[in-house]
Amino acid sequence: MKRYKNLYCILLLIAGLTAISAAAQTTSPFTAAPDTGLISDSLIVASIPRQSPDSLAHYLETAAHNNPGVRAYFLAYKASLEKMPQAGAYPDPELEIGFFLQPMEILDGRQIADFTLMQMFPWFGTRKAARTEAGHMANMAFEQFRETRDNLYLQVYTQWFLLCSLQQQLNNSRENRDYLKQLETLALRKFSASPAGNTGSGGRTQATPVTSPTSTGTSSMGASGNMGSMNSMGSSMGGSATQSSTSGSSMSSMGSGAGMQSMSGSSGMSDVLRIQLEIAELENSIESILSRINAETVAFNALLNRPSGSKVHLPDSITPIPFSLDVALTAEQISLNNPMLAMIDEEGAAYRAKAEMDKKMSYPMLGIGIQYSVIGKRMDMGHAGLPVTEMNGMDMIMPMVSISLPLYRSKYKAQQRESSIRWQASRQQYADTQNALQTELYRTRHSLDDASRKITLYEKQSQLAQTTYHLLVQEFVSGKSDLTDVIQVQRQLLDYRLKKAEAVAEYNTMVASIQKLVSFNASHDNVLRMIK
Repeated sequence: MKRYKNLYCILLLIAGLTAISAAAQTTSPFTAAPDTGLISDSLIVASIPRQSPDSLAHYLETAAHNNPGVRAYFLAYKASLEKMPQAGAYPDPELEIGFFLQPMEILDGRQIADFTLMQMFPWFGTRKAARTEAGHMANMAFEQFRETRDNLYLQVYTQWFLLCSLQQQLNNSRENRDYLKQLETLALRKFSASPAGNTGSGGRTQATPVTSPTSTGTSSMGASGNMGSMNSMGSSMGGSATQSSTSGSSMSSMGSGAGMQSMSGSSGMSDVLRIQLEIAELENSIESILSRINAETVAFNALLNRPSGSKVHLPDSITPIPFSLDVALTAEQISLNNPMLAMIDEEGAAYRAKAEMDKKMSYPMLGIGIQYSVIGKRMDMGHAGLPVTEMNGMDMIMPMVSISLPLYRSKYKAQQRESSIRWQASRQQYADTQNALQTELYRTRHSLDDASRKITLYEKQSQLAQTTYHLLVQEFVSGKSDLTDVIQVQRQLLDYRLKKAEAVAEYNTMVASIQKLVSFNASHDNVLRMIK
């Protein structure tokens, strides 16, 4: 009965050691994101408000949910969280069981079997340092995920602004095509209204006045002959000759006028043909823009991991995002929120924790255990001359303590030096990345200011070209200007509008690039409120 009690106590001890190990593995001083079923949605689409299905916010949310690259880095982050229970865990307890094939005779019985249970404990603080290192490595993986997500957001913004710019260019080209068609209608009316434009009935109408003076002269001659006076007849003949000379001069003048009208009609028809050439070229440009919109739509859907033929709803026009840049404040926000800097910072903290763990591992490990020996009673009961005591057949329980001896110090010192050097390298990398981000900020600001100046310039040029175009059209209708001037100004107007759309897209992209430097996680709501 007493033996069973001892076995029961040993089992309780084993259970207690196992519980301590399990509790140590699950307890961590490092705070990490909760691992719930909704963690992927809450982290991937952080800070994106719900919007209508055709808004940019909806497309950003869809991209964050569906993009394979973002999900891959998020799963890598979740995998790194599983490292935390592994780090700093106690070594598994060791249970040794030994049986004697033939019970060994001892003074107070026969030794049948031995049970040894041993639990090793690392030096104080070693497990905490290991868990801290694993926690920083998990944070590092999370910052990598944030960087990937921000890159995806920037790609979506860039592609969206490009599509909006192409849509604006398409609308401008169609509007200019309508202008050319109106100009074609005016040229046709001008050509139809010219005298040479009516070559059929107009020719017959002009022949009657030309022959009318000759008929009048012949009638006068007949009347003079009936009067029977030679002088009158001579006078009439002289008058007839004068009229014939006048008629010839009139016909010569009319012939010259008909030639000028023919040249004017030819010029009017060439104007119509030139306008039609411009319309054909503009139609080709419209088809090219439509083809590019289709290609860029496929690229946009690829970012969202949607079918390539999915419909993308675009606004009719693109406008600059209201944005004010404070370089000093933005640089400070970059230092605080940029995921690349945060990732390098977490890496350095992990190396520091590893250096602390390496130092603790160079100290001895302590072990606590117990040995239980099963002892049977002696069979001779003192016949061999040995006394029989009360200990005959009693099992033995022996507490045990062990300690490791880390004698080979070189490897532990090398580990500590390695961690220290890697921490110094991370500090240098942090400074280098910070300088690169600052340089990128100033370059982006230059591009932003340049795009803003271009928007102002092209807007002013578009207004001037629009006014000039209307004036030239009126002068063309009244015959005071040539069609070449009208077409040239019309081309300039279209060019200014296309360049303005490109400048607005570049400006908005630079705004998104600056927001990406700060991280969309901190500024995403403000950006989306500005973009309607």
